[in-house]
Amino acid sequence: MNKFIYSTLTVAFVLLASGVCLAQAEKNKLILGLGYFNENNQIQFLKAGAKAKINNRYTPVGGIHLSFYINSENPSHFLGKAITDDKGQAVLMMLPAAKDEWNKSPKQTFMAVSDSSDLYNGTNASIDLTKARIKIDTSADKKIVATLLEQKDSSWVPVPKVDLKIAVKRLGGDLNVSETPTYTTDSLGIVEAEYKYLNLPGDSAGNLILIASVEDNDVYGNLTSEKSVPWGTASKYVSTYDTRSLFARRGWSPLWLEWMAYSITAAVWIILFYLFIQIRKLKKLGA
Repeated sequence: MNKFIYSTLTVAFVLLASGVCLAQAEKNKLILGLGYFNENNQIQFLKAGAKAKINNRYTPVGGIHLSFYINSENPSHFLGKAITDDKGQAVLMMLPAAKDEWNKSPKQTFMAVSDSSDLYNGTNASIDLTKARIKIDTSADKKIVATLLEQKDSSWVPVPKVDLKIAVKRLGGDLNVSETPTYTTDSLGIVEAEYKYLNLPGDSAGNLILIASVEDNDVYGNLTSEKSVPWGTASKYVSTYDTRSLFARRGWSPLWLEWMAYSITAAVWIILFYLFIQIRKLKKLGA
């Protein structure tokens, strides 16, 4: 009888330990994405995105510690660390430490490696990149010429058959210069677009910023190039800080609106006061 009890407890303990180990081994699968960005041929950075399938739905994952490398996971090729935010995004600016490795070849590989945690196993993502840049030129008749170039050895050569967007930079988002959303480069890596807007507000001198971009390209990543042109209308900022309007600061709303609000408030209190007097009269009649 004792042997039977001992055997039963042993089997139960083994099953329990196996279940605990299995539960610890089962972690959500983390998915990493990595992108390269070059803004105006000057500012370069990497952006990583982390997500996982939770409740049959892909959800951004924050708090993931990432390490970034160039060309290999060698400590000498380490670029830096970043942590994903609540949107699952982490950004790392290209540091001067990467300059020597960056200059070695026209083609580069970037990697992002995540640390292992209680919920997720460590994973990695990488992108293969060819160095490229965009050049913008304009003419007096408001034509825009954008050229896409890639580096081969020590020279820059045109890139055909790549989609570019040409737009005007605005605060709420880029505005396409014409009805055509994208343009495809020809054999010389060139696209041409015509600026068609009239009286588009610019800065105080009437300047606008043109922007040519390549987005999410498998070979070149994300590229932008900007150029300032005097094709807009001059706009002068006029302060309305001390002007009565619907959007003014407190105490500067329109007089008619204030009178309406105060009248409604006064009417409500008059009605309440009248009801209070009537209730007192009813009480006196009842006494």
